[in-house]
Amino acid sequence: MRFHLVCIGRLKAGRERELACHYLDRARNLGRSLGVSAVDMHEIEESKARRAQDRKREEAKALRTLMAGLGISSGCFIACDEAGENMTSPQFAERFRRLRDAGANDLALLIGGPDGFDADFRSEAAFSLAFGNLTWPHQLARIMAAEQIYRALTVLAGHPYHRA
Repeated sequence: MRFHLVCIGRLKAGRERELACHYLDRARNLGRSLGVSAVDMHEIEESKARRAQDRKREEAKALRTLMAGLGISSGCFIACDEAGENMTSPQFAERFRRLRDAGANDLALLIGGPDGFDADFRSEAAFSLAFGNLTWPHQLARIMAAEQIYRALTVLAGHPYHRA
């Protein structure tokens, strides 16, 4: 299985990118022992359309194109969304495990643009995940997503990183 962090928008070089890559590197190294052959990050340009709904549609189209090229099918991605479920890290790890054990070859965690996801696109997700009720800057959401990917793998591996 391969795991992908797919983001609308490009993260500039600097501390935020370094920290996100740090967690993805850790996930990549640990993931091999759990049957996760790759943990990769992909970035898609934000839409320049004027209306929010048009931006969401264009970004959904770009996401579908990228995911098709990566082999990620409908139902094999998690949408980070403010209206998503609030869950604990062990609950997130369990959802990841179920998708992996169901035979998903590729799984993606998606972070949308400033306007969020197109509703039709979001409905295709395995589930939607919220990082609490607060609004987070895109850079921090990306770091938190990368860390939660790593944390989910540590939970599944029984590694002491996650302490309940």
